[in-house]
Amino acid sequence: MSQLTLVPTPIGHLDDMTFRAVKILSEVQLILAEDTRTSSKLLKHYNITTPLSSFHLHNEHRKLTAVLEKLKSGISIALITDAGTPGISDPGFLLVREALAHHISVQCLPGATAVIPALVQSGLPCDRFVFEGFLPPKKGRQSRLADLAEETRTIVLYESPHKILKTLHHMESHFGPNRNIVIVRELTKLFEETYRGTLAKAITHFESKPPKGEFVLCISGNKPD
Repeated sequence: MSQLTLVPTPIGHLDDMTFRAVKILSEVQLILAEDTRTSSKLLKHYNITTPLSSFHLHNEHRKLTAVLEKLKSGISIALITDAGTPGISDPGFLLVREALAHHISVQCLPGATAVIPALVQSGLPCDRFVFEGFLPPKKGRQSRLADLAEETRTIVLYESPHKILKTLHHMESHFGPNRNIVIVRELTKLFEETYRGTLAKAITHFESKPPKGEFVLCISGNKPD
């Protein structure tokens, strides 16, 4: 029986692959990868020789029909992205939805993602939280932040280095300067760093220290009087 398996890959440290993930990637007949160049390094590290094919945001609609035909013909396929769990701010949702619509079995392995480690080590309440991924780049950004300003649960966001200061300034205007934030940079990598403080202090910190790497932002929820 054909199956699509979503396999999380390390967000930085190569040792964060699970034994089961390595086994699955070695046994399937085809691996769909967001960037075959990036994934080739990972597969080489684990001596995995399964054929690779690109599947990313810019070609997933074009390649979808062919992938579904392969699955229906009995070919076992794994989907991986450059880092983390497919479908979480990465390609994956479209293929999963269409595979299920065609009665193809879908399974996702547990594994690496930046959301949970950043949230747990933040020290902010994590019994209830809201994950927003990346904020809208332009249209809808301010209205989204206005809505989040009233959110009482811990908020988790992704942000890139060239936008983080802009995002912090926008959040300060909506959330106020004294809202607590924890910013985790380069999770699991050599230069991993965690900053804890208020939005106002975080802005001062990153204005004096140019931001580098990928960021996870954990913001305390609103606490109405």
